Amino acid sequence: MIYVTGDTHGDLSRFKDPALKKLKKGDILIICGDFGFIWDGSKKEKALLKKLAQKDYTIAFIDGCHENFDILEEYPVTEWCGGKARIIEDNLIHLMRGQVYEIDGKRIFAFGGGHSQDYDFRRDSTNWWEREQPTHEEILDAIRSLNEKSNEVDYIITHEPPASLKDCLGVDVFQRLEVHAFFEDIIKVCSYKKWFFGKCHIDKHIPIKFYAVFNNILPLT
Repeated sequence: MIYVTGDTHGDLSRFKDPALKKLKKGDILIICGDFGFIWDGSKKEKALLKKLAQKDYTIAFIDGCHENFDILEEYPVTEWCGGKARIIEDNLIHLMRGQVYEIDGKRIFAFGGGHSQDYDFRRDSTNWWEREQPTHEEILDAIRSLNEKSNEVDYIITHEPPASLKDCLGVDVFQRLEVHAFFEDIIKVCSYKKWFFGKCHIDKHIPIKFYAVFNNILPLT
């Protein structure tokens, strides 16, 4: 079974949720960006990663706006479930931008990254990375991946929401990125059942197909 939840931001207590105690070997929990456990490379952080690796289920995450991309990109790229991925631990997987994965009989398109809400405060510091913002090349790779699947997937997992949803969400999209226009194109040309995103830190269903997720743990059904 596959489940989806929102940003964890390096908070181990999120994995003590009673709902996660039901997950078993073979189950997968997908985190919609801002995983946050790859941040400073400290001994404490590495111990936390080892602790997460002891879970019976697999944890897969897309990157968000609060990851240390210098550390994340040190992990080699390999193939996992039909797409490119980074294996952090045996059961801890980084789902890369623009990849389509075949998991438990379901086709999942993943696209992380976005724009930090606190960009103005972090951009001149040592804990902001330009690579948080998706590049034109990554978008082109994503288009190719979707075209190879005839623009048909079961689920879409992103960090940023499509910009056209901002009024429904009651939040502002402070900066228009190329990826926002790309997401609007996906809405028009792709066939999918549901679209999940984590950026807004709320749990809300926007009919018919969109789900903002944060604390909720939702099954992909």
